[in-house]
Amino acid sequence: MNFSFDRALICSMLLLTAADATAQTVIKLGTIAPEGSIWHDALLEIREQWREISNGEVELRIYAGGVLGGEDEMIRKMQRRGLDALAISGAGLPLIDRVVECLQLPLFFDSYAELDYVRSGISSELERSFEEQGYRILSWAEAGWVHFFAKSPVRTPDELRQLRLWTGSGSPESERVSKELGFRTVPLPITDMLTGLQTGLIEAIDVPPLFALLDRSYQAAPYMTDLRFAPLNAATVITLPAWQRIPEAYHDEFLVAARAAVDAMREQIHVAEAEAIDEMVARGLTVVELDDAMLEQWQSEAQAIYAQLACGREHPALFEEVLRLKREAR
Repeated sequence: MNFSFDRALICSMLLLTAADATAQTVIKLGTIAPEGSIWHDALLEIREQWREISNGEVELRIYAGGVLGGEDEMIRKMQRRGLDALAISGAGLPLIDRVVECLQLPLFFDSYAELDYVRSGISSELERSFEEQGYRILSWAEAGWVHFFAKSPVRTPDELRQLRLWTGSGSPESERVSKELGFRTVPLPITDMLTGLQTGLIEAIDVPPLFALLDRSYQAAPYMTDLRFAPLNAATVITLPAWQRIPEAYHDEFLVAARAAVDAMREQIHVAEAEAIDEMVARGLTVVELDDAMLEQWQSEAQAIYAQLACGREHPALFEEVLRLKREAR
């Protein structure tokens, strides 16, 4: 046996393997979605589809459960090129581009059907705006309807004004909504929200039911107001430099795969949201019901501030289009 030849062959194979590993495009994606959640499952499906489409050339590495920090911190990591992509909620999306607030007006949408119709009608404009900021939207989704969970029953805006309400740190538009409505907010990273409830630093939160169930915050705030305050949109975004690192031949198929995975997840979210409320009620949650007069008060106060919010203030033409699409959806 020619040992010199064998060693040379082995060295060549190792060098080729190393070259292949170096050539592989790695996309690092962060999310606060916990492992085992519906959102995380959708990301795993995207990872598998991308791996299959590219024959392993592109690897999506997922950092779930907020291990890389809150959404504001992960956005800063993306801006510094330490992170390539995010599966991000509507609480964090406005930190990239506040145009998305046109989909998150309080007490504006009555159903997912309305939201889907309006979002489809303005998605091209939203995505163009995000690209101007340096990001590509891979898919749109939603994290559920935001509800108020509190330590005491909340039926009217005045009752909520008596409580210290959590708002995500680094979320100026959420703070503006609360300020315009006269709510007392305490900004905290979402990772500190449960501790804030347990220590009494905050007395109320506004989150989707699925989130309240997953992190058990409903146990510290056991009264949920039966009011779908706003849809919490979500999206998977990637920086344009990272998207351009992916061979262009895969772009179209990658987009189709990402959107298909999220579309399949969306129906699961809608069902799981109702199931989450039932499960929390079985474990001690009290749903605080509102009568027609209370609902009218919430709606009239919300409608009165639309012009002061980012959509109406910064994107008046888009706001008019949102109004038109909503009427058309009905």
